[in-house]
Amino acid sequence: MRTSLCDKLGIEHPIVGFTPSEHVAAAISRAGGLGVLGCVRFNDAADLAKVLDWMDENTDGKPYGVDVVMPAKIPTEGAAIDLDKLIPPGHKDFVERTLQKLGVPPLAGEGRAGVLGWLHSVARSHVDVALEHPVKLIANALGSPPIDVIDKAHEHGVLVAALAGKAEHARSHVANGVDIVVAQGYEAGGHTGEIATMVLVPEVVDAVDVPVLAAGGIGTGRQVAAALALGAEGVWMGSYWLTTAEYTESLGESAMQEALLGATSSDTVRTRIYTGKPARLLKTKWTEAWAADGAPQPLPMPLQNLLVAEAHDRISRANDPAVVSMPVGQIVGRMSEIRSVHDVMSALLRETEQTMARLRDL
Repeated sequence: MRTSLCDKLGIEHPIVGFTPSEHVAAAISRAGGLGVLGCVRFNDAADLAKVLDWMDENTDGKPYGVDVVMPAKIPTEGAAIDLDKLIPPGHKDFVERTLQKLGVPPLAGEGRAGVLGWLHSVARSHVDVALEHPVKLIANALGSPPIDVIDKAHEHGVLVAALAGKAEHARSHVANGVDIVVAQGYEAGGHTGEIATMVLVPEVVDAVDVPVLAAGGIGTGRQVAAALALGAEGVWMGSYWLTTAEYTESLGESAMQEALLGATSSDTVRTRIYTGKPARLLKTKWTEAWAADGAPQPLPMPLQNLLVAEAHDRISRANDPAVVSMPVGQIVGRMSEIRSVHDVMSALLRETEQTMARLRDL
């Protein structure tokens, strides 16, 4: 199974996998896809550099990419402590009361001051570090990066991808110089729009003249074949890698994976409580608390992330599957066992070929 995307990215199979785990990203690349490492968790560019050094050594010379979170318009930013002053005390009180009610203990040591990777300046440092490594692709979760960033990537021979939830967004991305558009449907985990993948993908394919990746609700070969039938040159998968053995290897057994393995496709919710922008999360007691009467409205990005960063640390360490806060798409209903990246990729390719053969016989 090859499309023009394979030649463009130098990969064997038109499957791009986004993940916050370098172990998963490297395994995806070794299996013939393109592993894309999410950079938002790195507050320190030096830490990202170390991880990309590890990627260079563990991808068998095969291509990989990175994903940053960078708005196209440069916002006015202050230091993290100044941003913290913009968070209303009532929001902080609500978070603390909720954690106590849910039985989430305080941290033994210091928590995070916020994941600064959501800040524009930090995202730019991620790009600078990435361009010092042999990355093949820089993807931006918030659409087009600033044009000077796109130009800088192109000067280094690196392709740029941008996520789009509407055809008009895709056209704007391409006009800015983006090379690949990720059409991400409503079903997807994390930041996502309001149009379903089945409707969105052909709209985006018809709107632009660059390769389009289908994203949202993809976890089987039948869905990969459907994406190709809709005109996409490949797929972009994120949630499905969260229950891989390599993810367990990198983070250890966790309540998060336990919660995902027990969830159905109905157990997600689209909300602004994670970052301040609409994102699909696993539905838990934490999300329910924010939806209850009397809960405050989420703050805009990046203030919401700064508000809940320590809470997410506490929730993670509490190791309670009923409370976890995790972005995941509706495909979670098919994430019912821990498998290696190699086995996931093999099953995807096998079922895609079987589906296409069945369609040819109709």
